[in-house]
Amino acid sequence: MKQIPVGISGRHVHVTKEHLEILFGEGHELKVFKMLSQPGQYAAEEKVDLVSPEGKVLEGVRILGPTRKESQVEISQSDAIRYKFVAPVRSSGDVAGSGACKLVGPKGEVSLPYGVIIADRHIHFSLEEAAAFGVSDREMVSIKINGTKPGILDNVLCRVHASFRLDCHLDTDDGAAFMLKNGDLVELVKKYVIVE
Repeated sequence: MKQIPVGISGRHVHVTKEHLEILFGEGHELKVFKMLSQPGQYAAEEKVDLVSPEGKVLEGVRILGPTRKESQVEISQSDAIRYKFVAPVRSSGDVAGSGACKLVGPKGEVSLPYGVIIADRHIHFSLEEAAAFGVSDREMVSIKINGTKPGILDNVLCRVHASFRLDCHLDTDDGAAFMLKNGDLVELVKKYVIVE
């Protein structure tokens, strides 16, 4: 049985160094609040408010570090509905043509013409873990969930990199639907296409 730990990913923001300094002041550096499952990644102490194009405010959204080349906001479909954001389902970093918002920090504001997404379901694998599970980068698989509300989640993207560590990232909506919590185990199910 090929089991994978789950990490439930709540709403969060990634920012560029430039945007960080606009939001928090010149020379500001992110402060580590908690290290995350992927090496070098962390939840920062800093939070910002998100303002939707319709003016609804989602307060206190945590920034994840380190800074990135492009700012990005990841929310759930429930957030998008409640706060009136446009948020297509995308892989992290694939933000062209996605939803707009304004980031509001203690020192300034940043308007993002795009960057708001609902992150796709994905699994991080190191090179060795990918080989052990028999998957390749960008391959789509399914995961089987046991427990109180069992089921199958399809269209789960495999992301393989030497710096990654095994972890299945689901957003809060998927996690709640299957009553999953951080550290729960799911089973990888590969789909084989039969060509007649």
